[in-house]
Formats: sequence, C-alpha cells, structure tokens
Amino acid sequence: MAKKKKTVKPKSITIPNKNNMQNAKTQVMPPGMPPMDKLPKDVQDRLKNIKTKLDKFKKKVTEKFGKYIMGIALMPPPRPKEGEKPDLDTISVLVLVDDSDSRKMTKMELKTKLTAIIKSMAKETDENMKVTTMILSEVWQSCYDGKTETLQMISLSAPIHDTGMLAAIKIAEIHKTMILKKFEKYIVSYVLAGSLVQGKATPTSDIDVWVVIDDTDVKKMTRVELKDKLRAIIIGMGIEAGELTRIRNKLNIQVYILTDFWDSLKEANPIIFTLLRDGIPFFDRGMFMPWKQLLQMGKIKPSAEAIDMFMNSGEQMIKRVKFKLRETAMEDTYYALLTPSQAALMLSGVPPPSPRETPKLMREIFVQKDKIFEERFVKILERNIQIRKDIEHGTKKEITGKEVDKLLADANEYLKAIKILFKKIAKEKEEEGIVTIYENVVTIIRDILKLEGIERVQDIEVVKIFEDEMISQGKIPAKYLRMLNAIVKAKKDFDAKKLTKQEVDKVKKHSTDFVKFMVEYMQRKRGRELERARIRVKHGSKFGEVLLLDKTAFVIHDVDQEEKSISKATLTADGGLKDRVDSSLEELERHLAKIEIPAKVFIKEKIFEDLKGIFGRDVEVLVTQ
Repeated sequence: MAKKKKTVKPKSITIPNKNNMQNAKTQVMPPGMPPMDKLPKDVQDRLKNIKTKLDKFKKKVTEKFGKYIMGIALMPPPRPKEGEKPDLDTISVLVLVDDSDSRKMTKMELKTKLTAIIKSMAKETDENMKVTTMILSEVWQSCYDGKTETLQMISLSAPIHDTGMLAAIKIAEIHKTMILKKFEKYIVSYVLAGSLVQGKATPTSDIDVWVVIDDTDVKKMTRVELKDKLRAIIIGMGIEAGELTRIRNKLNIQVYILTDFWDSLKEANPIIFTLLRDGIPFFDRGMFMPWKQLLQMGKIKPSAEAIDMFMNSGEQMIKRVKFKLRETAMEDTYYALLTPSQAALMLSGVPPPSPRETPKLMREIFVQKDKIFEERFVKILERNIQIRKDIEHGTKKEITGKEVDKLLADANEYLKAIKILFKKIAKEKEEEGIVTIYENVVTIIRDILKLEGIERVQDIEVVKIFEDEMISQGKIPAKYLRMLNAIVKAKKDFDAKKLTKQEVDKVKKHSTDFVKFMVEYMQRKRGRELERARIRVKHGSKFGEVLLLDKTAFVIHDVDQEEKSISKATLTADGGLKDRVDSSLEELERHLAKIEIPAKVFIKEKIFEDLKGIFGRDVEVLVTQ
C-alpha cells in the first residue's frame, strides 16, 4: 500500500463582491504593503508625492496616445550595487504599448519613436522619473525565447493605468510561480491564451490560462485521478493568486494531462489548435514551442479552423497586392494560390507537398481522379509558380502592370474555384466521418456493457439496453443518452442521404464528449473491481501488495520503490502460491488488460503461510487503509 502524503488544504477564502473588486483594481500600492496610515509620516508624504506625479504623467501619456497605451505601472526601485546605498529618488515606470495594428512603420521604429516622446513627458513631470517603454510583441517574443525577466518585473509592479493586460500578466506569472514551486517536474507548459492574446480583450475579459501536466510516468493512480487531484490544487492556487494580487474572479484555468492534450492534437481539436496558434508560453519544457512552430509550418494535421486560416490568407493577400511593388506583388499572388491549394490537399488527406509538386497533385487527385476541379485552374497555378521562379532566378527582369492585372484576375478566379472545391471535399469528409463516429461509439458501448456482464449486443438493441442498464439505473447521466440518440439519428440520416452540415457539427462535438466520459467511466469501474482482488501487507517498514487474478497472483514487494520489484505465482486449489518467478510492471499491465477481474475473491488459510515465506515472519495483513 502506498504511503499517503500529507496534503495542505487551501485556506478558506471569501470571494469579494464587485465593489471590492473595483477598489482592488484602483489600488496603487503593491500587494503586501501595510496600509497608508500605518506607515511613517515621511514615507506617507513621499508616496503621496509620487502618486501625484504618476497621475500627472499618466494623464499626459493617455491623452497623447489613447487606446494604444495598454498599461502604466510603478516598478520596484532599482537594486543597488554592492556597497552602494539604495536609490530612493528614482521613480521607475513601465509603459506597455499595443503594437498589434502597427502598419505605417516597423515595430522597432514604433518603439523608438514612442520611447523618445514618453521619456520627454517623464522628464517634464520629474527629472528622476525613469521610463521603460515596451511594445506588446516584445513581451511576447521574450516568452517565445524562454526569457521570463519581463514577466517577473511586471508581476512586482503596481499598476497605475491598465486596460487588462498588466493584470493578466501579473496574476498569471504569480500563479505559474506557485504551481511550479509545488509541481515543477509534472508541468509541461503554462500558457496564457484567450481574447487577451488575440487582441479582442476588454477590461472585463477573463484571463485564460492553460496548464499541461505530464502524466506519462503515472504509476500509483489512474490518469483521471491524477488530473482531478492536480486540477483541484491548481485552481485553488489560482484563488490564492487572486487574493495576493487583488485581481479576483478573473483567472480561468484549464488543466490538461499530456496524453489528453496529445489526443486532442491528433484529432485536430479546434480549441487546441487555437491555443497553439495564439497562446503565449509563460513556461515551457520544450514541447509547446515545437508544436506551435509545426502548426505554423503545416506539419500537423489541420483542423477545419486551420484550413480556413490557409484559405482566408489568400484573400487577405490579394487585397494587399494592389499596394505593393512588383516583387511583393509576385510573392503575394504566389502564396495566395499555393497556400489554399496545399490546404485543399491536406483536407483530402495528403501531407502538404512542395510548391513544385502541388500542381501535379492537384491535377492527379481533383481533375483526373475525383473530377471535381477544372484543368484550366491547375494551369493558372502552374503559370503563377513559373513567373515567380523566373523572377527569382533573374530570367525575367520586369513585370508590367498588365501582367500584374492578369495575375490578380486569375488569382481571384482561382480562389473562387478553390472555395467551391473546399465545399465538395469537406462534404465528402464529413459524411465519411459520421460512419467512423458511429462505429466508435457502438464499440465503446459494447465494452461498457461487457463490464456490466452483458455480452453479444446487436446494433439494433444497443440504445435500448444502454438506456435500461446504464441510464435508468443511474450509473451514467441521462444527457449521454441524448448524445447517443443524436449520433444514431445522424447515422440514419447519412444512410438516407439526408445528413445536414449542422447535424455533422453537432454530432462531432457530442461524440468527443461521449467517448471521453465513457472511457473515464470504464477506468474508474475497473479500478474499483481491482480493489476486490488486492491484499495489502506490511513487512517491517515496507508495504507490499498481492493481486489475486483468476489463476495467477502478482506480488509487489515494495509499493513505494521507484523501480518496483514484482513477481508472479500460480494460485493453487487450496489458496496457496506456487512456482513464483520474477515478473515486471509491463507484464502485470498486459495481464490486467486481457483478463476478467474476478467478481468475488476468497482468501484461504494456505495463502497466509505463503505470505510469510515471501515477506518474512513479521508480515501483517492490512484490513483497513
């Protein structure tokens, strides 16, 4: 029996009302600092003087740059060098600027220009005010590079003006630090996501964070138990982080175990792809960024959302062509045609080909084999690729306005044809998917009914028996019966050629939720059954276990040992253990997967003598845990 580790329960926390939240958001003093009236008189005067200057500086900056100022914060005083006195005169200020829609100049040009203007405003306010101006993309790039100094700096700041981004970074960084301190070896990635990083945030937006936990080395509990246990602790820490920062009721935490995350990635779950595309890693053990880069390269099987992104990129590029010179126009028309073409091939199940191979595959698959695309459109793509190649290699020195107009006209015509092609491919794929979904759902229901002792269920009886044995008896919530009925109806509509796109989308979502719940149900039930076949013993200061499985017994000599010593023996008619040989955890798991766990296990006197031979004369059988 594994020793129980002492867990610290989260303290009881009172969630404040909206008025308290507003007061907390306007509080300038850093968290943990005593109330103003408890400070010495000279410190109170100095803080009041700093606040007056900061309010004046904030007014100047926000009036000048308006919505582009995402946040202004008072930073901790600079750390003195060894042997020097602290600098109590300098007022360190951070200004965070939104550069997401910068069009007229590069991001670095924008930062340089704003820095000069904001520094001038600071100097006018106070000679000792030192301002650090940062653009948002610079903060995100530091996260991509694994550099957390900027995040730590913001977490220690006291916001003076905030549209929501400073609060998000502050609470997420503090929450991340808390969970890493407790669970660092299990945390794969900690990612800021949602509307904040998509540029759609409002001051009332939730702060969405995702935590991915490594469950690949779980030995002492099921993956479901690990997820439930860590999720409760991590969310509790989120409440504590809200109390520490006074940013309450804002942190929305999603916890994934790595195996579930990987399954969702393989299934092209739109939520996971959106997370990879837009998410900002506050911590990464080297997995999130490679996934993100592979998605950007088109190396991961795309979801419908990712394919739409490829499709829409063509139209966006066409609009920009009119404002570009020859070289830029050629790059854009080239990718406007190539990228949606590769997306169409990916949707049909073909890995993204090289530019040279794309027209050939388009012709072979869509023109010649499926007959759903016209040859003239493939020739447009070939001509576009050839012109770009000629310019790149220098065989074509110039391109006329007439040629550019022709390229644009062809590109628009090509994109219209590609849209129609997408609809045809998507319809075929969706209809094929319904059959697979139905077969998977029926298979998993059979497995569940088999666990309940019901064998050989005909397809026509599946829903009725599932309702009678699982739903009516309260073993599974009724909403999963509604999901099952929707899946069965979709299969019937597919057979009758009446299936609609709305029905396909609904069934896909239902099937994911249905299968996930049923798998977790089977894991929990099998875990409970296994308890009936387990004998726990204590020998000396160690704990061991014996699993009585049909005609074979497995002996775990020390459950707390990292590399477990396991042996197996044959169960005799008189209840004893004979022919004991060395075994392994892998063999035990294989055996569990293929046998039926006994409904009842009887322990006979002979086994107690054999336990003494295995564990020693001082062996004790544990009756309760």
